[in-house]
Amino acid sequence: MGMLTDEVAVSGISTMAENLIGSEIIKLANEVNELIRKGEKISNFTIGDFDPAVFPIPERLAQRILEAYKQGQTNYPVANGMPDLRKAVSRFINRSQKLDYSADEVLITGGARPAIYGIYKTLIDPGDTVIYPVPSWNNNHYCHLTLAKGVMVETTADKFFMPDASQLKPHISNATLIALCSPLNPTGTVFGREQLSGICELVLNENEKRKGKSKPLYIMYDQVYSSLLFSGTHHYDPVSLFPEMRPYTLFVDGISKSFAATGVRVGWAFGPKEIISRMAAILSHVGAWAPKAEQIAVTHFVNDDAAVDSFLNHFRTEIDSRLQAFYKAFQELKSRGYSVECIAPQAAIYLTVKFDLKRLKTTDGLLLKDQVDVTSYLLNKAGLAIVPFSAFGSSHDSPWYRLSVGTCRGAMDVPQIMNRLESALSELK
Repeated sequence: MGMLTDEVAVSGISTMAENLIGSEIIKLANEVNELIRKGEKISNFTIGDFDPAVFPIPERLAQRILEAYKQGQTNYPVANGMPDLRKAVSRFINRSQKLDYSADEVLITGGARPAIYGIYKTLIDPGDTVIYPVPSWNNNHYCHLTLAKGVMVETTADKFFMPDASQLKPHISNATLIALCSPLNPTGTVFGREQLSGICELVLNENEKRKGKSKPLYIMYDQVYSSLLFSGTHHYDPVSLFPEMRPYTLFVDGISKSFAATGVRVGWAFGPKEIISRMAAILSHVGAWAPKAEQIAVTHFVNDDAAVDSFLNHFRTEIDSRLQAFYKAFQELKSRGYSVECIAPQAAIYLTVKFDLKRLKTTDGLLLKDQVDVTSYLLNKAGLAIVPFSAFGSSHDSPWYRLSVGTCRGAMDVPQIMNRLESALSELK
């Protein structure tokens, strides 16, 4: 037999894997880290993570993890989560949201990502439609991984980048899942009661039409930042607003953001028992469980109400002080005539910032022709590394950015950073 020609040669890699796009945020962060390694002075506010030297995990949690390892808790955990942890999470949900979900309706996972993947794999058949707003985190990749048809709905600043029922309604007739997140990554904004209520009513009406005819329409509700609320912001969820939404709502949560524990890898999903059990079966084959020692430690910690409250009260104050310092500084820049804007902090660790700098020129005559040029200018001239909303699915022309304060050492660092930014902005004409 002759050798295969280039036209018919195959790599053996699946079409899905061949066409999978890497994380745009991680790609940008790698570029930033390379500049830092070369000695450049960069304020890196790209990754939605925490500097452990600035934001360590709760001391009581760290102690419990060490104790569990010393006690030899290093074998396989129960695949759907240690029973005591599932009971503790059930109690935690009731305490924080007044929702009653039993331990059998809770699934423990290795962080929130496997929970999201498990929801997609459990509910979505190849070709099914998933509706998700943009900007939002990673829904495009989960659609690709599960061979779903993704329908992006672009949101706007006047609604704090949260979707409403009128934007979703044209797409729901054939949809299986609406993927929502509140507080939202990347914006740090939240659903208002009326906004979310309208979406719930839309889903309930659609499912009434579908009864006995086709698969229901579900909501995946990622609320992993819901413990980090500021300035009187309220967290709403579908089931609290409409108990009838319970059969159609899958929640995603965990300790990653609430307790600055992104690397500890304990997350959970909760929802209808029959769906949670199928998710558990799927993820058991993936081995997506959280480590046993960490599960035991989290059980003790979330059952300690005083320790949880003490940590969260301090943590929220520290995060909010940084966000407010940046917000005030950007407002001052705007008042001095610079083409910047931002949304007042509501939740999470993010500030939503607008740099409307396209078509301006640098001192050496270089035209900033698009947002790629703007992002590059901010990085190289101002030493400010932030993520454009285009990395979260928004239009490549979007002038909006995510600024994450998880690595900001304190509000006292903000003036120095903003002075560099103002110097760079002042050179544009």
